[in-house]
Amino acid sequence: MIRTVIFDIDNTLYCFDAAHAKAMEALSRYAETAFGWSGEELRRRALSMQKALRDRMGDVSAIHSRLIRFQNMLEAEGLPLHPHALRMYEAYWETLLKSMEPSPGVEEVLRELKRRGITVGAGTDMTALMQFRKLTDLNLLPWFDFIVTSEEAVAEKPSPGLFSLCVKKAGCAPEECLFVGDNPSKDIAGALQAGMRAVLFTAYTKRAPESAPLPEGCLVTDSLRDILSLPGLNPDPEHPA
Repeated sequence: MIRTVIFDIDNTLYCFDAAHAKAMEALSRYAETAFGWSGEELRRRALSMQKALRDRMGDVSAIHSRLIRFQNMLEAEGLPLHPHALRMYEAYWETLLKSMEPSPGVEEVLRELKRRGITVGAGTDMTALMQFRKLTDLNLLPWFDFIVTSEEAVAEKPSPGLFSLCVKKAGCAPEECLFVGDNPSKDIAGALQAGMRAVLFTAYTKRAPESAPLPEGCLVTDSLRDILSLPGLNPDPEHPA
């Protein structure tokens, strides 16, 4: 029986890729005005710095910090941190937050899960503050009973530490938890290794035909509504299975 459903956030509860593209457009406009960089130059610098920070810092939640990324970009180019670092950070995140739209059916699904007495959680990489802001701006935070970020778990997915903390907060056995996410190697592999059930959500990150097959029993869907039909997800809270 499924007692807890745990959702990834980015590219699961909303389309991160679309919102990120708009945020980078806003950041490109700022960088062109402030530094004369083209959009392509900005993206090249940002990707290069992201890789350099990951190589230096490892897989920790701080690698997702846009402020650290922009700070280091400016330092590398010999440009002043004031006022640009904070303005670049604000241009990126304010645009991304305004651009987000909830995934189709997500509020319906969350409402129905709560009606059935299911505990609802989030298990996500990234810093806690920004993930709370996303859920708040998506008007989804009230549905969640707990949240685990890689900042709190001190581990990025698919680390066992993040998934074990999810199970601990869920208050039930791993096999009674269902994890829903878009990334096969991070979300699905990590959840299955932890003993959970898993759903791969593909609406925003389509699987290539040559992709390795997923373990038996892992549902693949581009509709979050399909979760409600899974075996073991009690359909009638007044008559538990």
